[in-house]
Formats: sequence, C-alpha cells, structure tokens
Amino acid sequence: MNLYVLRHASAGTRRANPLIDVKRPLDKEGKQQCVLVANCLNALRTQFDVVASSPLKRALQTASLVGNEIGHEGKILVTDALAPGATLPQFQKLVTELSRHENVLVVGHSPNLQQFLSSLIGPESTARPNLRMRKSALARVDLTQRPGLLVWLLDPRLVRLIYAGMPKSSRKRTASSKKVAGKKTSTSRKKASGARRKTSRK
Repeated sequence: MNLYVLRHASAGTRRANPLIDVKRPLDKEGKQQCVLVANCLNALRTQFDVVASSPLKRALQTASLVGNEIGHEGKILVTDALAPGATLPQFQKLVTELSRHENVLVVGHSPNLQQFLSSLIGPESTARPNLRMRKSALARVDLTQRPGLLVWLLDPRLVRLIYAGMPKSSRKRTASSKKVAGKKTSTSRKKASGARRKTSRK
C-alpha cells in the first residue's frame, strides 16, 4: 500500500475554546495550499482508493478540496483515528484496516500526525525519526514491507516555489483552474457577441 499522509492546510489562528476550534475553517491561504497539493498529485497522476480524514472542519475541508481537484469521486472516510487526540494504536488499527487498498490518503493534525508518520518508517527498536510537517505538507510512504519506506516528503514552501517557477503551459489544470478558464471564455464570448451587435447596428 502507498499511504499518503497530509497535514491539514492553513486555517488561521487557533481558538481558545475547543468547541469553537473544531469548527475552524480553512483560510484563503489554506485553500490555495490545497490547490497546490492537488497540482502535485495530478502531475504525478495519483488517484486514491480511499481518502480518510479527521472529523475536524479544517481537515475535512482539506480532504474535500484536494479530493475534488484530483477528481476523487468516493466519500471521505471520517475517523477519530486522525483527530488531534488520536493515539498511535488507533492510527495503526486504521492503517491495518486500509491496507487492502493500493493508494490511500489520510488527513490529520500536528503533532500526532508526525508521530504517526515516524512510527511507519522507524523500527520500534530504534529511535524514531524526527519529522517536520508544516500545514499542507504531504508525505508518501511505501508500506509494502515494515518498517515502511518514506519515498518523499513535500514541504509546502518548496511546492509553492517550484510551481511559481513553472511556465503556465506546463502546469496541470485542476478543477478550479478549469472553472476560472470557463468563466473567462464565457465572458470573452459575451464581449465578442456584444461587439458584433454594436457593429451591425451601425
């Protein structure tokens, strides 16, 4: 199984009240980060059999936006095993349950998500690797054998720099970019139609 581990995208400032914080949505930057993550996955031609997420709003939005941009049609699996308070045994049980699938995306939170990722690639008999995952960071782990192999870990700042340096013609079009392009085309057609009407009146 290829397990893709994604930390939720930017969601503004943490709220002091836990009841309010669970409903904290993604901010503008977070939504942009989701599109960039999707661009990377589309460039790699990656599709998921299962997309699983923490029940918190910011994680669910991240999973939903990324899934939509890559054309994932399945329902998101909402699980407490990816919540901020989830334990390692809960996460390991989830991974075992999903191991029959080929490609799986899980969306969760810091700091336990880093700990979960470290447990996948580090033997229990040795010190676990110390990994840093900024918001919207994405890792791919090959779990064909245990411990798993960390194939790559994409830092969002690096992804942004790489994408900004790419020529527009080589960028993969996502659902959002297609909608924008569609609106521009529609607007252009309306302007052209209006110009023709004015010309015919003259």
